Amino acid sequence: MEYEFHAHRITGGIGADDRFWESLEEGEFRLPRCADCKRWMWPAHFRCGHCGSWEQLWEPVEMSGRIYSWTRAHYAFDRTKERTEDLPYVVVVAEVPAADGARVVGVLAGPDEGVHVGAEVRGHIDPPSEKAKGYPAVRWSVVS
Repeated sequence: MEYEFHAHRITGGIGADDRFWESLEEGEFRLPRCADCKRWMWPAHFRCGHCGSWEQLWEPVEMSGRIYSWTRAHYAFDRTKERTEDLPYVVVVAEVPAADGARVVGVLAGPDEGVHVGAEVRGHIDPPSEKAKGYPAVRWSVVS
């Protein structure tokens, strides 16, 4: 399979999270876990910070959690010009308990009623788009 994000790679990354973007394009939400000590490794790294292992497992994780932090964007910066028509929009950092509290960033889907720290959220995956710079995107929705 040829992955869209490879053709639109954002500069400055080290590539440790490539499997994350690939799995999103495949319609799966996967996060890295150390193959030896089983600790979750998010953000992704090439080597486990706990035991030093170079081996990783990319495990499927339920896309649900609670809002750890959020912000409302009112301005389209240089790297987000494609989102100008969506202004204002809300960006959410959700803690995912199924991955030991890994914090995953995504844009809020739908209205922002009920957005607050601790609110329950469920995620879904948007396919790669121009708006997301050719990357798939995680979208969080507040569970009412």
